[in-house]
Amino acid sequence: MAEPGRVRGRIFDVKRFAVHDGPGIRTVVFLKGCPLRCIWCHNPEGQSPEPELVYYPQRCIGCGACVQACPHAAHELGEAGEHVYLRDRCVQCGTCVRVCFANALELLGRQVTVDEVVAEVRKDSTFYQHSGGGVTLSGGEPLFQPEFARAILQECRREGFHTALDTCGHASWAALRAMLPHTDLVLYDLKHTDDSLHRLYTDAPTDRILRNLYRLAERKVPVEVRIPVLPTINDSFAVAETFAALLAPLGNIAAVRLLAYHRLAGSKYARLGRADTLPDVPAPTRDQLARVAEPIARAGLRVVVPS
Repeated sequence: MAEPGRVRGRIFDVKRFAVHDGPGIRTVVFLKGCPLRCIWCHNPEGQSPEPELVYYPQRCIGCGACVQACPHAAHELGEAGEHVYLRDRCVQCGTCVRVCFANALELLGRQVTVDEVVAEVRKDSTFYQHSGGGVTLSGGEPLFQPEFARAILQECRREGFHTALDTCGHASWAALRAMLPHTDLVLYDLKHTDDSLHRLYTDAPTDRILRNLYRLAERKVPVEVRIPVLPTINDSFAVAETFAALLAPLGNIAAVRLLAYHRLAGSKYARLGRADTLPDVPAPTRDQLARVAEPIARAGLRVVVPS
């Protein structure tokens, strides 16, 4: 087995000064790959484990450098000099990215070592110390790359950083259990309690997710449950009551955080050349969020509602 610092994996972003992904000021590392296909996914670039080329047409200056550089003829200039990106020819090699003067092309999903990740998050260590913050692994789904995720958490713990794991729970128990000695807090995403609706909206069943949640409770692992609230999908009082009934008996739930749905990720799908799967529903109102929060709070759980 490789030394933890030399373990390699693929990330697609690092977000600094995050304040909603665990306590204090945090650095969030986003790992590539996810087993779910939530129709409301706000990080579609994290779904595939492979690198993906994104194109920002508004930045393109039509210089043609990518046309000359691409070994697979995936870029062309049209009759009016406009850039045409032929995705079916692209192999995600990144050659065009290196010559794009306008940064209209970007390759998401770079291979890095754990040491490189730790060196990046170490830059914010002063903020962790003064705010009680730390490092959060997110995605995608961190457990999609279990050895890489575990090694990052282990090395961050050695640095004295508070560690949090943001997971959908749809992974083997062995993979999740291996994270626990190196994890201070688990952020656990719950989308729906109804198995048939969960399959419809995420393309995955609930059984493994719920089993892993129960196992965390048995081991008294601190968990913050995170519920994305989507009007017409899971914002009813009846659905909120099922969340309350599920979570109240567990005894290890530090908080239940409601996440208000929005459609701001629509442009991401366009840049990836994918169909936008985001539901055509408005963001939940304060009253709708309060309706979801009420039965959960009444069950004795601390509920965090977005302002």
